[in-house]
Amino acid sequence: MLRTAPDGSIRRAAGGGRTSVGPPLVFSEVFPIFADVVLRIKNMVCDRCVMVVRTELERFGCRVVSVRLGEVEIVGELSSERKAGLAARLEALGFELLEDRRERLIEAVKRAVIELVRGSEVVPDVRLSDYLQERLRVDYRQISALFSETEGRTVEKYFIAQKIERVKELLVYDELPLAEIAFRLGYSSVAHLSAQFKQVTGLTPSRYRQSGGGRRQTLDKV
Repeated sequence: MLRTAPDGSIRRAAGGGRTSVGPPLVFSEVFPIFADVVLRIKNMVCDRCVMVVRTELERFGCRVVSVRLGEVEIVGELSSERKAGLAARLEALGFELLEDRRERLIEAVKRAVIELVRGSEVVPDVRLSDYLQERLRVDYRQISALFSETEGRTVEKYFIAQKIERVKELLVYDELPLAEIAFRLGYSSVAHLSAQFKQVTGLTPSRYRQSGGGRRQTLDKV
């Protein structure tokens, strides 16, 4: 049961009708806050991006409900002038406020692929086409055609590029054996991993590790 304390805060009543002396309830615990606007933002690829975008939105005066990779929910509509101002501030930080539906879908595909590669220690054993179609609720043929047309490469090649970038990290920072890296990234064998790594980077995994890990890219540039 909820009771109003003398200071005006809402508190839960303890058993027997007595009011608890715990901390005041947050308003959203009692009355859920619903978003009015969903913003799609390009180049959000990590937890730090989420933190930076949330901070900037709050500085801009937005009432933020949630921030996820590529997506922000806020309370209240934004005027054209406010949206343009927000877009400029995000652009200064390396992000982009997306308006076009096709651009939003491309960004959603990239975000889904990054989460597939980096969302767990071991990449799930799923078909990329099935994963994206189920995740985005869009026919994979449409996803594939639009991605190839817009990005100049297939979704599969983008998936491989993200996997190779993850392999680079594991080679240099975690110093894992190749067999373990191959297992984590879903390769059928060390030979398969080595062949694909050399095809993309021009180096064998062992040579790359010995070089100290040069030629790394940020995830939004992969």
